[in-house]
Amino acid sequence: MRVTEILVPQKIAIGATASSKKRVLEQLSELLAHGADDVDSKEIFERLLARERLGSTSLGKGVAIPHARISSSQYPLVAFMRLEQGIDFDAIDQQPIDLFFALLVPEESTETHLQLLSQLAAIFRNHKLRDHLRDAKDPNTLLEALKKWEQTTTVNNIINH
Repeated sequence: MRVTEILVPQKIAIGATASSKKRVLEQLSELLAHGADDVDSKEIFERLLARERLGSTSLGKGVAIPHARISSSQYPLVAFMRLEQGIDFDAIDQQPIDLFFALLVPEESTETHLQLLSQLAAIFRNHKLRDHLRDAKDPNTLLEALKKWEQTTTVNNIINH
């Protein structure tokens, strides 16, 4: 499963504003719950918050991947949010975070969870792609940048292993 197969424009927020980790997680929870009948944003928020309490999901370089498992969902959900201004998110490099990719997977989907996290880590290691994600004018442009990157990289190797 590729990230771009489950990311839709309605779950992408460009130029969002938030001043705290809690507010970012609330907004990401709302994006994840959008269109999903089997989960609600409050339950998602509690799961993401509980995961963050175990340790920050930031990767550094302005990127974080808040993620959690949830028993009420039958399938993985993803959402992307780019903040207008980065915030303190307990990043390992202590730099503000402005790019957030949230991931929620069913409780029993360990392999899918690891596979999607690997893809996201590969996406955000690429500095040119991070720049494209920061420059994207709208959700469709951002999604196209991700799809083009997938076509030209070894992400297929990540998916197949």
